[in-house]
Amino acid sequence: MKNNMIKIMLCIGLPLALIACSDKQESSGSPVANPNMGKTLASKNCVACHGLDGRGVTSDIPHLAAQAEVYLVASLKAYKEGKRTHAALRDMAAKMSNADIRNVAAYFAGLPPVKNPVKTESQDIHEKGKAASTACASCHGEDGNSVTQGIPSLAGQQPEYFISAVKSYLDGSRKFASKEKQAMVSALNQVDIESMALYFASQQPAQRKTPAVGNAAAGEPLSADCGACHGASGISSDSKIPTLAGQDAQYLVDAIKAYQDESRQQEAMHKTLAGSSLSDIQHVAAFYSIQSSRPAEEKTFSAKELADKCERCHAPGMENPMMIFPKIRGQNREYLIKALKSYRDNQRGSSPMHKMSLPYNEAVIESIATWYANQPAN
Repeated sequence: MKNNMIKIMLCIGLPLALIACSDKQESSGSPVANPNMGKTLASKNCVACHGLDGRGVTSDIPHLAAQAEVYLVASLKAYKEGKRTHAALRDMAAKMSNADIRNVAAYFAGLPPVKNPVKTESQDIHEKGKAASTACASCHGEDGNSVTQGIPSLAGQQPEYFISAVKSYLDGSRKFASKEKQAMVSALNQVDIESMALYFASQQPAQRKTPAVGNAAAGEPLSADCGACHGASGISSDSKIPTLAGQDAQYLVDAIKAYQDESRQQEAMHKTLAGSSLSDIQHVAAFYSIQSSRPAEEKTFSAKELADKCERCHAPGMENPMMIFPKIRGQNREYLIKALKSYRDNQRGSSPMHKMSLPYNEAVIESIATWYANQPAN
């Protein structure tokens, strides 16, 4: 089964592996750097943001202390050449000679690592998703398996679909059943929603009994058109398209009717269902309701498991003559989040890998950044 979480790990891990992948190191014939001269330059140009001790003065400014010297050289050259966009840094770097850049890099690289004073709370996706899901338990069940007629199950559901469904309530394209539900959903932030999506996607859907309405046998041939998008027996292989297998029959009837009368906006669904009778809809709902389903995700990966992909390049002592990898253990959390989002949004670098991310990767980015911020700097 295709695992969307693995895709996320690759989509985020590869760009992280490319943070400041840049020019090759200076040739062996380059003059030896002078850290003392670098300190003088740093005291004039860098202290306002990075301090003379190399500590970022705010949480979204990176620590430079003990950073890999080749990375610092490559970064300053990237600003100087306009490959990285930051007006102040570009102006500062433009005034520096190659020797100045080497000296400043040598100074900061030679400083002892920064120790973060406060350990950031864990942002493990599974834990965060499970915690956020408690708000949904009274209606949708503790593990996302609803036992209330007309209320959809969330267990095993495709995560991108879950996110889009929540957003459709927030933007008004779907109507809330109550003001209480509206207040509950409106209180969720993007990371909460994404974490919940991945948590529910990894839960095992329960097997349902034959519903009182509709005839499952009659619904099977009627479901032929549905299978083109929703998969064999209603198990979707597309993260954007919901799984119908094992869903509450009354909920399916209500949802299909909503697409049919366009109270839910989806042109393709409206056209497909335009000629369906109520009995046809009930038969199809009955068929999908009793189908065995499965989780859309094999598991919700922990922050450590996500970071393990990044460790292939960023582990202490990792060296690669073809690429330059920064040290990111003990780095400022908000800076790591900002850097990863810049890669995702194609604002840093030009590799296609920087654009390979799924719509629900805010939670993954935050999880990875928090894990690394919590590690001792090296």
